[in-house]
Amino acid sequence: MATTQQRQQQQAAGGSKRKPVFTKVDQLKPGTTGHTLTAKVLTSKTVLHKGRAGAAAADLRPIMISECLIGDETGAIVFTARNEQVELMKPGTTVILRNSKIDMFKGSMRLAVDKWGRVEVTEPASFTVKEDNNLSIVEYELVNVAEE
Repeated sequence: MATTQQRQQQQAAGGSKRKPVFTKVDQLKPGTTGHTLTAKVLTSKTVLHKGRAGAAAADLRPIMISECLIGDETGAIVFTARNEQVELMKPGTTVILRNSKIDMFKGSMRLAVDKWGRVEVTEPASFTVKEDNNLSIVEYELVNVAEE
């Protein structure tokens, strides 16, 4: 949390916070960042769980990665939850993903929140997820355009 003095310095320097612009799942495009959206967690599946294995790995933090199908009334997408995010992404939970980005994995889109973003559990949403519009099923191909 920023102190009052830090906030006053930020405002004096013109660095006031922007109001978040909420995005819908169907508006997400490959290679984009800075999305804030409200979504329901449909499923959560742990895909990687590396714990502390012996004294040699004592300095390594445990790593957990889960793939969660999330969505809103416009569509669904796979969200890659890492470490503490895994605990928040329980099926049935409604979350606000702040400053999320689109990662490409094997040609399909995945939503992720890195250290610059935040996952917040919020009030249960009233919408029904449109599961038949799963953006992570669509396969993209990187095409390099040669400039003439």
